[in-house]
Amino acid sequence: MATLYVSPHPDDFRSLLALIAAEFCPSSRPRTLTEDPPASLNARSRPTLVLGAGEGDSVLSGASAVSWYLALQGKRAGVDTKQQSQMWQWLSFVDNELTPVSCAVIFPLMGMMGVDKKLQQSSRAELMRVLKVLDQALEPRTFLVGESITLADMAVTTAVLLPFKYVLEPSDRKVLTNLTRWFTTCINQPQFLKVLGKIALCEKMVPVTPKTNAVAKAANGSPAIDSADSAANGPPKTEAQLKKEAKKREKLEKFQQKKEMEAKKKTQPQTEKKAKPEKKELGVITYNVPTLPGEKKDVISPLPDSYSPQYVEAAWYPWWEKQGFFKPEYGRKSISEHNPRGIFMMCIPPPNVTGSLHLGHALTNAIQDTLTRWHRMRGETTLWNPGCDHAGIATQVVVEKKLMRERGMSRHDLGRENFIQEVWKWKNEKGDRIYHQLKKLGSSLDWDRACFTMDPKLSYAVQEAFIRMHDEGVIYRSKRLVNWSCTLNSAISDIEVDKKELTGRTLLPVPGYKEKVEFGVLVSFSYKVDGSDEEVIVATTRIETMLGDTAVAVHPADSRYQHLKGKVVLHPFCDRKMPIVFDDFVDMSFGTGAVKITPAHDHNDYEVGERHNLAFINILDENGLLINVPPPFLGMKRFEARKAVLQALKDRGQFIEIKDNPMVVPVCSRSKDIVEPLMKPQWYVSCTDMGKQAADAVREGRLKIIPDHHLKTWFNWMDNIRDWCISRQLWWGHRIPAYFVTVSDASVKPGEDMDGHYWVSGRSEEEAREKAAKRFNVSAEKITLRQDEDVLDTWFSSGIFPFSIFGWPNETQDLNVFYPGTLLETGHDILFFWVARMVMMGLKLTGKLPFKEVYLHAVVRDAHGRKMSKSLGNVIDPLDVITGISLEGLHAQLTDSNLDPLEVEKAKQGQKSDYPNGIPECGTDALRFALCAYTSQGRDINLDVNRILGYRHFCNKLWNAVKFAMKTLGDNFVPSEKAQLCGEESVSDRWILSRLSAAVSLCDAGFKAYDFPAITTAIYNFWLYELCDVYLESVKPVFSKAEEDSSSQRQTLVCRQTLYTCLEVGLRLLSPVMPFVTEELYQRLPRRRPQCDPPSISVTSYPDTEEFCWHSEEVDRDMDFTMTVVKTIRSLRADYNLTKTRADCYLQCIDPATVSLVQKYTLQIQTLSYSQAIIPLTANQPVPEGCAVAISSDRCTVNLMLKGLIDVEKEVAKLMTKKGDLEKQMEKLREKMAKSDYKDKVPAKVQEQDAEKLRQSQTELEKVKEAMDNFRKMM
Repeated sequence: MATLYVSPHPDDFRSLLALIAAEFCPSSRPRTLTEDPPASLNARSRPTLVLGAGEGDSVLSGASAVSWYLALQGKRAGVDTKQQSQMWQWLSFVDNELTPVSCAVIFPLMGMMGVDKKLQQSSRAELMRVLKVLDQALEPRTFLVGESITLADMAVTTAVLLPFKYVLEPSDRKVLTNLTRWFTTCINQPQFLKVLGKIALCEKMVPVTPKTNAVAKAANGSPAIDSADSAANGPPKTEAQLKKEAKKREKLEKFQQKKEMEAKKKTQPQTEKKAKPEKKELGVITYNVPTLPGEKKDVISPLPDSYSPQYVEAAWYPWWEKQGFFKPEYGRKSISEHNPRGIFMMCIPPPNVTGSLHLGHALTNAIQDTLTRWHRMRGETTLWNPGCDHAGIATQVVVEKKLMRERGMSRHDLGRENFIQEVWKWKNEKGDRIYHQLKKLGSSLDWDRACFTMDPKLSYAVQEAFIRMHDEGVIYRSKRLVNWSCTLNSAISDIEVDKKELTGRTLLPVPGYKEKVEFGVLVSFSYKVDGSDEEVIVATTRIETMLGDTAVAVHPADSRYQHLKGKVVLHPFCDRKMPIVFDDFVDMSFGTGAVKITPAHDHNDYEVGERHNLAFINILDENGLLINVPPPFLGMKRFEARKAVLQALKDRGQFIEIKDNPMVVPVCSRSKDIVEPLMKPQWYVSCTDMGKQAADAVREGRLKIIPDHHLKTWFNWMDNIRDWCISRQLWWGHRIPAYFVTVSDASVKPGEDMDGHYWVSGRSEEEAREKAAKRFNVSAEKITLRQDEDVLDTWFSSGIFPFSIFGWPNETQDLNVFYPGTLLETGHDILFFWVARMVMMGLKLTGKLPFKEVYLHAVVRDAHGRKMSKSLGNVIDPLDVITGISLEGLHAQLTDSNLDPLEVEKAKQGQKSDYPNGIPECGTDALRFALCAYTSQGRDINLDVNRILGYRHFCNKLWNAVKFAMKTLGDNFVPSEKAQLCGEESVSDRWILSRLSAAVSLCDAGFKAYDFPAITTAIYNFWLYELCDVYLESVKPVFSKAEEDSSSQRQTLVCRQTLYTCLEVGLRLLSPVMPFVTEELYQRLPRRRPQCDPPSISVTSYPDTEEFCWHSEEVDRDMDFTMTVVKTIRSLRADYNLTKTRADCYLQCIDPATVSLVQKYTLQIQTLSYSQAIIPLTANQPVPEGCAVAISSDRCTVNLMLKGLIDVEKEVAKLMTKKGDLEKQMEKLREKMAKSDYKDKVPAKVQEQDAEKLRQSQTELEKVKEAMDNFRKMM
């Protein structure tokens, strides 16, 4: 067994690191001693880890080596080489940056060195600087490396432990929100808690008083000692230790001198600096021109000075809707009319009628609307069909709560018919809310075709689908296990079951129980073998279910139980004898290898019961009360019986033990009740054949699933599909059109509920009676019918949504034109629950696939990669992002929610950490753009509100660019009828048109591949970096000389046409993603053909690659070269602080071709680099003295004339200091690399990093020397 020697000092963070790392490897945890390692080991520093015999290479010394070894054992050192490299970077950060500055602040407080207030202040400032770097690094992360705790987290946590305990006051922690969140997460992990105990964070920085010895306690209860430095009273130090300490002191002294110098500088009078203008708050400008809903917005008034979402988004949507732009009929006589461009049809994933918009909806609608608008602009007959789901359980729960709250009544008090009327009343009052929210997002849906799944048209389709499938035998009656919610008194689908993971014993609230109920424990007890003294020990997490046990199962190959073949065990609470059965499903290695079997209350046990023909004893009624059990358990509530059964087993001496057990508890997402597997007669859909057809459709390429990494999930589900339970014990929903038959004829024996032969389905009771009379060969008068009380699973009506919305089974024009649809776009989390069922039911009922392609988008998470959860306070309403909300407003939403007070407080902290100033107003366009930009074809999206705000700033840039451009174009500008080259374009014109064509091509390819980030990146780069940053700047001289002569006038005209083309096409490219701002700006531009151009950008053609085919790689290459030269000149100007002074620039070119290229782009280089003059030189021509030099590329060197523009002596002095610093760094690095054990002990990755640092420093040193030589020539 390994031995770990640690310091007994409670604040020795190196020993704490080793102890925490040891906790992560429980199976090989070393013995811990708080004493020096034996002298024979030559390892006097702690922590030290002795492996095995403790000789030679079996001794590890120092925190890094010991913790690395332990982390490897505990699988906490990274899953691959990339993560291991990141690990070493963090360990290096701890050693070189964090620890020295942390000790400089802490040691004086702990009395280990004298207190110098000045030094302490400067050290504290330096500590805050380092911690801010760490805070920034943690902003997008939950942990430092990967998705779980690693050695990096352990090392950095222990390094910041003392600052958090003794230095960082609440005001500091407020600044370091990400760091504090991460630190709190780490120290509350069980492994950290075991070593550190509960950490009290600093309230005020004061000298530290000695504490009890925490490390000694953590290390197997060794005796506590004072918290003064134990090393002071310990054995004499080795020469190596003394050397190390001397080096540390030297470092600390240098650090102190540096800080004193900085403090001195601060006290010296400074030259007055011009105050920076304060950053302007985002302005709110509103649209105040009276405009009736549906009337066109005023576009005559001048544009406001800056972009404001409230102004831009006003009035457009009602106008679009009234004009019929969103209808497939727009611009054509009839939808049946042939359209050579094709048809695009997509139906919305119908949101719940009870729902309100969340970011998942926002993502779905941003993607779907972007695609719909693109197809519409391509000229296709386009329909995006809206709809809403009746949401059986959710709606019934909402209305039941409302009834109880307002009238003190239950649904049973009202009766079925009256209750359903109440639900319709609620739906008509509140049910359209989500439609209004969708309009706010700019969704271009055809609202005239909106459908509700309980509408007569859709209800008729649901009834028809059930009857056809029942008549065919695809729907059948059976008694099986279902997911049962005792609170709802209904079966629920798998998607309505939340799987709550527990790590061990946990108390959970359960509806109907005053006290919380214990879960996460495994209870072992024994069954006596009949006729012997033997017993068989079994274990369960649901001890109350043992009352329904009917067998014990063991593995056929388990030698321990071979002698028990044919034997039975006795139930302790009744006279039930239970066989010992042998079944392959048993895991021999788990527990005793014997398993209790409760066929009526467990899915695995159900199958064992079927295989071995066991008795199925149901011990729970629909309310969760015990039935079919002996007294005293009869009539008990299930979780009260849990305690009673446990006590009864103890009283009988058959209780063995109870221990923590990680488990998953099924929780009803609607009622928060614990879901019970319960035997109920229900209606089922046979899915085997339909599942095979759905799988084959994808295998054969008839149905395409994008991205294809979801194919594995698809085939796994379809190939292993189970039959689908479609009964729900609710009142709100589609009542099942099936009737139980009773025949008043002695020749026909009475039927049982689960016998499908006694059930008929019909469109009416008369039709059902005729079917029954025919089946039993009796007259209709002898038939009595009872309709099933249950309703159909909501997913049944959703499964036929793509064709029920068009009037199926009736042959309608819409059904003929729009079914099958083109695309189904939704979240990957409902691939099985909705997508698979639409495919299966479409094929079964129409013989056609409901759509050709399925595009599955990612799941939205918060900026830290955490799942959206109300209790974390990170659920964001998209309308709050659009309109903005204060922190108090976010808090108020939590207060109105159903969270318990503790969760509310936790959620408030989360909100305060993520949105300290609330959420600023970002607007719809910025939100849509951000969601599309994030939608890479991965599984998750980590959404950062700050990035959405960044896209609002992009809107402002767009706004200003168009305003400036329109001013440049002038009031009398008339665009040419067609966008085309005239042959007189300047190099800048040719380049921007080439980039525009490239953007058109990238957007076209992006839409076809559902690559939304490629689209947003292409548009963003074109507008921001190419049009605004380069083209608009480079053509300013052209417009300033517009009236000089006829040549300038002609050049200006060409330039204006180019600029107009860029604006008009750029806005059309962006329109599907940002519909509001593009419409606002597009309406202000003059039209190419005012009489026949479409009235709105939303129905204008999308730019295509055939029309915009001006992309030239040669022009792009030349401009890339030009921009490299410009950036080099700008960089030199910045280096020498030439903010306003224009300098001459000599460009030394490698060959005549490059000279020619520079001459061609002289105006662009001069304008964009703010140079006085650009003088191209050949390689042989001398450069005048007094220039700063920088290599732009292998073809060109930049020489910037500085003589007479700067203080040369001052610059040389600065470079001398820099040279000295670089030489010291390099010397230190060379010393480190020259050590004899460097190559053996230092990881290869770190050696590579050191070599790279040395190379970079060498390059930098050469540049410094070169610059100094240049300056000396000027002296």
